[in-house]
Order: sequence, then C-alpha cells, then structure tokens
Amino acid sequence: MADRFRSFGLATPPAARAIHADDAIALLKGGQAKEGSLLAYGNGRSYGDSCQNQAGAVVDMRTLNRIRVFNAETGVLEADAGVLLSDIIAHAAPYGFFPAVVPGTQFVTLGGAIANDVHGKNHHRRGTFGCHVESFTLLRSDGKTYRCSATDNPRLFAATIGGMGLTGLILSASIRLMRVPSLDIVETTTPFRDLGEFFDLAEAADQANEYAVAWIDQIAGGRNSGRGLLFAGNHAEHGSHAASRAGGSLAVPFQPPFNVLNRPFLTAFNAAYRWKKGRATAPRQTSYRSFFFPLDGMRDWNRLYGPKGLFQHQSVMPEEAARTVVPELLAAARRAGQGSFLTVLKRFGSIRSPALLSFPRPGCTLTLDFPNKGAATHALLGELDRITIGAGGAVNPYKDARMSAATFAASFAGWPRLEALRDPAFMSDFWARTAGGIDLRRRGAEAAE
Repeated sequence: MADRFRSFGLATPPAARAIHADDAIALLKGGQAKEGSLLAYGNGRSYGDSCQNQAGAVVDMRTLNRIRVFNAETGVLEADAGVLLSDIIAHAAPYGFFPAVVPGTQFVTLGGAIANDVHGKNHHRRGTFGCHVESFTLLRSDGKTYRCSATDNPRLFAATIGGMGLTGLILSASIRLMRVPSLDIVETTTPFRDLGEFFDLAEAADQANEYAVAWIDQIAGGRNSGRGLLFAGNHAEHGSHAASRAGGSLAVPFQPPFNVLNRPFLTAFNAAYRWKKGRATAPRQTSYRSFFFPLDGMRDWNRLYGPKGLFQHQSVMPEEAARTVVPELLAAARRAGQGSFLTVLKRFGSIRSPALLSFPRPGCTLTLDFPNKGAATHALLGELDRITIGAGGAVNPYKDARMSAATFAASFAGWPRLEALRDPAFMSDFWARTAGGIDLRRRGAEAAE
C-alpha cells in the first residue's frame, strides 16, 4: 500500500507507512499522536520530499472528498481537504465560476493547494492560492479543532498556508472562486528570439492579460539561446461552461528501465513544439485543460524519466536581476550537458500572500526539470541554488528534494516563525533535512525575535 504514496519526482523513496485519515483523526483527537509521527498526503503531486515522512506515517487524505457547500451567488465553496481541484472545477463551472488560482495540474487536493500556497499563470493579477482562502478547520495534536481565518487564530492561519502540512491536519476549507464568462481561454502565442525580447514583452503581456507564461527552448545555444514562446490568455466571452472529464485518455502504462526524455528526444521535441505552437500567432480559443493542464492529458508521464526519477528546480529572483540571472541559470544547465523537458519562465506580481512561508515574491521565476543522473545532477542543482541565492532569490521548497539547510534559510528568513507554530506530531523529510539541519541555538534566537 505504502509504495503508491510517492512524490511525483520519483527520486525519493516512497512512504514507509501510510494510514487512513480517520485513523489519524482518532489519534489526534485522543491526544495519542507521537512526536513527528504524521504528515498529510494529498494526491502526491509535490516533486520532492515535502510530502514524505520516513520516520513516521503519511495520512491518506483522499477519502475526505466531499464538496459541502457552494454559494452560486458569491462563489464561496466549502469542501473537505481531500477534494481535487478537478472536482471543484467541475462543480462550479456550470455556475460561471473557476478557481482564482490553479497550478500546472488539476490533480492536486484542496489541502495540498493551501499547504503549498500554490501559484498559477496569473500571479500578477490574483496572487497565490492562499489569497483566496476564507477559512479552514485545522486539527492539532492537542486534540482541538481550530477554525482559522484572517481574524480567527490568525497566526495559525498564516502558518498553515504555505506551511507544507506541518501545523496540523487540514480537515476542510472555504475558498473564494472567481466569476468567469466561460472556461475556454482565448490564447495568443508570441515567439521571441532571446530572453531580452521576452523581458521587453512580458510586462505588457501581464498588463493586458489574465494569464501569461513563457516556454523556453532550454537546449538551444549560441544565437538561439533563450528563444521561446510567450503564451497569454483570457477567459473567452463565449465558450463552454462544461468541465471535461478529468483524466487523460493516454497513459504511460509502466516505467521504462531508462530515461526516455534524453537529449536527442528533447532536441526533436523542442523543435517540433516551437514549430507547431509558434505558427499560431493569431488569438485562438482553446479549452481550459489545454491551456492550464497540458501534461494532465497523459497519466503517469513522470514515469518517462525512468527508475531514478527526476528533480525539478524552481527559482525566483528579483526583477532587476532577472535579465542577468535567468541566462546564467540556463547556461549552467547547458554546460552540465543536462536538458530540461519542461522549462517555464514567468513574472510574479506584487500581491502579497497571507502565508508566513510563500515562495512567490515580486520578480521572475524559472522552472527546470532534469532526469536524476546522481552526483552530476546534484552538482548542477547545487550550482543553480548558488546562482539563485547569490542574486537575492529563493528556491521553491515543495518542488525540492535535496536543497541544503543553508539554501533553505537564505530563501526563507522567516522559517523560525513556522517552526514555532509547527505541531510537534507533524514532520516531513524536507523539514527534517532543512530546518532540522540549522543550528539549534540560532533557531531558538530567531524564533524569539
């Protein structure tokens, strides 16, 4: 049973033990949960070890999957923490509502979206997922259930959003959806020759559109270095209000014994993708699934990386540094001879999250993923960390499986405030590896500030 409770990157061991949500609730309400013994597990879309707890057990939250209340006038929806965003989309779509923020997959749970304070293609307009959370119920190891909002238990509210499941068990939550004219997206594709041209286009794209994101041909070097496609979109005034069936018709049925997404494949794929997508420069109407969740169309696509899995590296750097730092990050990957299948670049806006630990901040964010080649990949990722932190940036914790304690502390100076509110019964491999590796005397001093 526990083997299916893996991270999406497949580069870390699966959970050693998993328990039913009802059993975890009984332990917590009875005050019997031991220190570091629990961690909520949603649908396993985190890439690293923030969803793993080898020293204890992960809690299967998918059984808590009811949509409880939906107000079709205000767009406020209350649901159990294990409900998938795909279920929320399907429920609200006929009434003209859509989640204000969606990540790159609809197969994340409501609790997971809150715990990671996920972001989407419209951070410049809507901020993070946590900006749209009205309230949630949180069960802690003292046996008490807390209603948390901006006014009720506000410290727990801020610590739990983006808190990676460390403050207790989220049982249910109320979120505000946004009204949309349809689910369909009118998409405009703009090719750019290099990163300088992207930065010249990006601000105007953000101002004119609800959504904006760029794909980079990471392998291309020389005069083609930094070329890519800028995708911008808005909800279509006349389009579908029906959510399509969740789950793609295609699937990777087994894990191949080697990495299929090798350099020759990536070179061919990038050329074909750029040719196909770059031709459609006139606005076109497309489905929400195609625009937001293209990889959801193939189930278990992460298996293509082979038995060693993949590492994803997502960084954010200040806007004034991005024109220098983004090319430097891409060049480091090329020097290492490692190609990224998914390379995404976008701008974050200035809307602040209510979370204590939220990855998005004003600037630009770059996402790269690499097949796990052992020491060589770890060395590259360490170099990417060094470049990012040196520029005053941060590395995304819920995409990570190997960052050092020093990188984490430099990325999130406010982490001691989360540690002070962490429920002692909850622990993750990520937190033990990062926060747990920081000097205890320094930790106590910072928590007291």
